[in-house]
Amino acid sequence: MTRLKGNPLPAEAPTQSIALFNRALKVIPGGVNSPVRAFGAVGGTPRFISRGAGAYLYDADGRRYLDLVGSWGPLILGHAHPEVVRAVVEVSQLGTTFGAPSWSEVELAERVTASYPGLEQVRFVSSGTEAVMSAIRLARAYTGRDLVVKFAGCYHGHADHLLVSAGSGLATFGKPSSAGVPAAFVECTRVLPLDDEEALEALFAHEGARIAALIIEPAPANHGLLLQRPEFLKKLRAITRQHGALLIFDEVISGFRVARGGMAELTGITPDLATFGKIIGGGMPVGAFGGARRIMSRLAPEGDTYQAGTLSGNPVAMSAGIAALDVLVKQNAWAHLEALGAALERMLQPVLAKSPFPVRFVRLGSMFWLALNDGPAPRAAITLTELESERFASIFHAMLARGVYLPPSAYEVCFLSLAHTTADLEQLVAALGESIELTARRVK
Repeated sequence: MTRLKGNPLPAEAPTQSIALFNRALKVIPGGVNSPVRAFGAVGGTPRFISRGAGAYLYDADGRRYLDLVGSWGPLILGHAHPEVVRAVVEVSQLGTTFGAPSWSEVELAERVTASYPGLEQVRFVSSGTEAVMSAIRLARAYTGRDLVVKFAGCYHGHADHLLVSAGSGLATFGKPSSAGVPAAFVECTRVLPLDDEEALEALFAHEGARIAALIIEPAPANHGLLLQRPEFLKKLRAITRQHGALLIFDEVISGFRVARGGMAELTGITPDLATFGKIIGGGMPVGAFGGARRIMSRLAPEGDTYQAGTLSGNPVAMSAGIAALDVLVKQNAWAHLEALGAALERMLQPVLAKSPFPVRFVRLGSMFWLALNDGPAPRAAITLTELESERFASIFHAMLARGVYLPPSAYEVCFLSLAHTTADLEQLVAALGESIELTARRVK
């Protein structure tokens, strides 16, 4: 059992955040509308945010924080980018929703399909969860099969059949990982470990003729940043083709962040279907899924696979997405973000080298993760020890006290944006160095 020494943690939250959280607890389950916001993994009271500007967040008490969460990824331009704000204001004055087609959904669809390898058609929805749910339904309709394969450590939203933890045995039968999910709902889901070609081959040898689709985050970023070997991703492409299953890349986080064409561009692997979210909405609630016309034509009203949404293709969200993508292209954003991430990596090397406990910097472009596990950076899902979890909680609160806002979970990934500057990186590096030193004294 570890013991926390020195000053108590977590530090007291600002007055207004405490007051708002107490009010929220009465009318919102757990006081938050998404579980990770609750600081459950690190302790303490979540900060209630009043506004964002560029690379910074401001809480209800007016305190400023260097933001490395970026609303969990979509704010690749930073907060309140003027081009996005202008687009939202102008379009909102014409109406916020029509329930009918509009020009903006056509323009955004043209930009998305022109950017991503193999993408001929795309359909917009309102969230990443909805995009994945719809893509899987479409894959089942197209193949005439029922089984779906996912990987432990990859998160694809909260649809019932995807809230699955790994079971045992050759077929890796899944079991519900949330209350309220009937066992029958996950009977057609199989769960494999990442980076395990032997398990992959065994499953397809056993049930390949029944598998409709294999879905993966090609850059898993929901259980740490679990960078995959290119050979493993190529194996997924080969084995799905061999058995007539579809390969789905979940690029809700990585799409338009790691490259204009996402991980498909970086790896040279073209999936059958891809799902998107985060960045293509410019910070608004947007998701999308797409693929070749021969597959997408199965969707209603053209085909027999039903999918619908009253706010799908919402004109405000579409316009925000158009503005965001246009800025990314005009500024050659991906080269700039890669340079920014590489600079941070160089700046952190001497700080992490001095750490008395393991802290590894795992990076892909503008996404990075502080891996506190003992041993090399993992490629498959791991569970942190109690000591490692306490160290992260200490680092998190020490960083917060120094004006740096990290994700409140040791498994979550950080994001850089075009709004971050060299001075911001210097602040981050200095704060992390101090926080590691403090943690080494506090957590034994």
